[in-house]
Amino acid sequence: MIKATRCDKFTYKYCFYWRIVQIKPFQIIPVIDLMRGKVVHARFGQRDQYQPINSLLCQTSEALDVVSALLKLYPFQTLYIADIDAIQGIGNHDTLIEKINETFSNTAIWLDCGNHQSSYKVKPVLGSESIKDLQSYLENKKPHVLSLDFNAQDAIGIAELHQSSEYWPEEVICMALNAVGRKLGADYERLNHLIALNQSRKNPSTIYAAGGVRNTEDLQTLENMGISGALLATALHNGHITGEDIVKFYRQ
Repeated sequence: MIKATRCDKFTYKYCFYWRIVQIKPFQIIPVIDLMRGKVVHARFGQRDQYQPINSLLCQTSEALDVVSALLKLYPFQTLYIADIDAIQGIGNHDTLIEKINETFSNTAIWLDCGNHQSSYKVKPVLGSESIKDLQSYLENKKPHVLSLDFNAQDAIGIAELHQSSEYWPEEVICMALNAVGRKLGADYERLNHLIALNQSRKNPSTIYAAGGVRNTEDLQTLENMGISGALLATALHNGHITGEDIVKFYRQ
């Protein structure tokens, strides 16, 4: 449910006068993937084939423009950034991410930059694909989000994190890399597996879905399952989920 004031005509995408109080706890988190200085369209987890984003929301693939367009679509509380170069160990976008953080200071940032050490004020995302072993993971005492990464065939990374919730932090992402950009729906089988594991925790983690979400019907299905939020990119950029759709979803 939402309380809001708006312009007389419903043009949320271009209206700057919305004041929204979000009641429903389900969180929609937009994603940008950075590669070679541009925002790219992530598809299937095949990073060698990623191309600059072609979005209905803006005319460029420059990060500041893309983030600005996303926040005009809807005042999202959190932005997820994947620094693909850093994840692959071939560079980083430190300066650009710092600029995003400064420019959009009211938006929290979750950042996956692999094993690269960042110094700016963001919440780190530790992807299972980048975790060497359980000991090195447990040595990290900083608050973080755990991303449990999957491809089409199997879980990626150490088994201890995929087969047990014992070492999970407060927030966990089910990252179906093979479903990213495919518009086939979320990976409900793996989500249900993580939900089952989560039930053994004294204080259950909040679980987020990433990859394959197509529309608000998918969002509603995830919420009904007990999922706490969803990471979105393709469905926002191709207009399958609009600002108006998000407002209606939160009003339900």
